[in-house]
Amino acid sequence: MTIAKHIEKYMESASWIRKMFEQGASLKAEHGVENVFDFSLGNPNLQPPASFTQKLRQIAEAEDAGVHAYMPNPGYPHVRHAVAAFLSKEHDADITENEILMTCGAAGGLNVILKTIIDPEDEVLTPAPFFVEYKFYAENHGGKLIPVKTLPDFTLNIGAIERAITKKTKAIIINSPNNPTGQIYSKESLNQLGKLLSDKSIAYGRTLYLIADEPYRKIVYDGINVPSIFACYPESIITTSYSKDLSIPGERIGYIAVNPSATCRSDLTNGMSLCNRILGFVNAPALMQRVVGAIIGETVDVGRYAEKRKLLCDGLANAGYEFIKPPGAFYLFPQSPIADDVKFAQALAEELILVVPGSGFGGPGHFRIAFCVDDATIVNAMPGFERAIKKFT
Repeated sequence: MTIAKHIEKYMESASWIRKMFEQGASLKAEHGVENVFDFSLGNPNLQPPASFTQKLRQIAEAEDAGVHAYMPNPGYPHVRHAVAAFLSKEHDADITENEILMTCGAAGGLNVILKTIIDPEDEVLTPAPFFVEYKFYAENHGGKLIPVKTLPDFTLNIGAIERAITKKTKAIIINSPNNPTGQIYSKESLNQLGKLLSDKSIAYGRTLYLIADEPYRKIVYDGINVPSIFACYPESIITTSYSKDLSIPGERIGYIAVNPSATCRSDLTNGMSLCNRILGFVNAPALMQRVVGAIIGETVDVGRYAEKRKLLCDGLANAGYEFIKPPGAFYLFPQSPIADDVKFAQALAEELILVVPGSGFGGPGHFRIAFCVDDATIVNAMPGFERAIKKFT
């Protein structure tokens, strides 16, 4: 054996995902990229806002001394100040740069948070369906991920969460808007969750943290707002990235924000600053910090994603698919017409349509469609979606 046993196990458990991507590459080579309808990846197809490109050019051309040097591990103070000022308005809280740590995306942020708070064998809950890599992140730091099934409409099941909390529970990760369902958790349910975590923290004599992974916060539809967890529970932490709202996933830039009301705020921020180094991130990319700090609040045109959502939902509804219309993100999570979602994903692949089976997200019996694609991909895939469902109905 040349690699770690647990990595080999991860590879085996994800082998069907690798097979799907390999099949996709084969189909594209055989039929041509334009004839394969790839909805498998949440890779934004919209270009970044013009302000991003303009500011990137301006900053890249600067020749000031030290522009490529190390900075404090939490990031440039002026960038953290800009982020804090924006978040103070967004979350109606008095947030300062001392509660902000710039990160290598939301994935980097989650790993920094979990490294800081988890002891060996601690448990981390998450509502299911969920982003599959949460499991890896928890186990990276000696923890264990415990998925908790949501209600049929993918909203929080507070009763199930209460039953899942034990003396080993250290945190719960929520993702709203959610990947893969697009669901947004209501303020009422978050208040209930905050009350539950407060009660359980007292009962078990340890702080239970609420962690919100929010890369899709700005991608919402129909005038819906994403409630702030800071108002729902003091022991809360947000991590996010600019990958989706600025369409720059490859740049790996995001941040962590600690609730200014957190009991051990200084310990958390100091611990995360140290863990940023321990994990080898050291600091978030300097160039990207300066760019995003200068265009705080800018986003891609979310209206374009709303148009894609309508195209997809109208087409699939007419074809007979059942689904919850997503209030946020750019994913649809329809029911599979058969219980075996992997088999149905294969049937779609035979129609040159690539989706991800819901089993990979802890949501069996469904499949995920990432609609951050060209409109033509959605329109031209519809005949194949119709043929596939007719095979099983």
